[in-house]
Amino acid sequence: MSKLISASLLATALLLTSAHDSNITLAGTCASQCGPRPIQFTPGQHIRVQVVNRTPRLITLQKPSTTDPIFLRPGQELQLEHGDGTQPNISLVFWDETGRSLQANVSKPNFGTLHVEFRPTWRTPGDRSVYILNDGRVDVF
Repeated sequence: MSKLISASLLATALLLTSAHDSNITLAGTCASQCGPRPIQFTPGQHIRVQVVNRTPRLITLQKPSTTDPIFLRPGQELQLEHGDGTQPNISLVFWDETGRSLQANVSKPNFGTLHVEFRPTWRTPGDRSVYILNDGRVDVF
């Protein structure tokens, strides 16, 4: 009889413990919870960079050592060609003329285009640059 009571208490304890510990999960794939795939281009590929200013203020952008500062008015769109592909790394530095934080939303609408949309954000310090690395990966800093 004491063995039956012990077994019952043990089974109850296991059931209650597993019911209260919601961190226990079964292994599986992340097919529905992986997040979006990172944006990547083929190394050496010719890339067109489209930039759009979705802020109410003037934004300045520059491809270091390639262009002088370019001023982007609110709502303005601009295309930058990069004929050398991803060799070497492509960098695009940007800032709000009033010093406010920006968010750069990047997407890849087609095979050879990187779309960058600037939006205002309250996050500090905000985004300041977009890099297309020579291995084709896109990073926003």
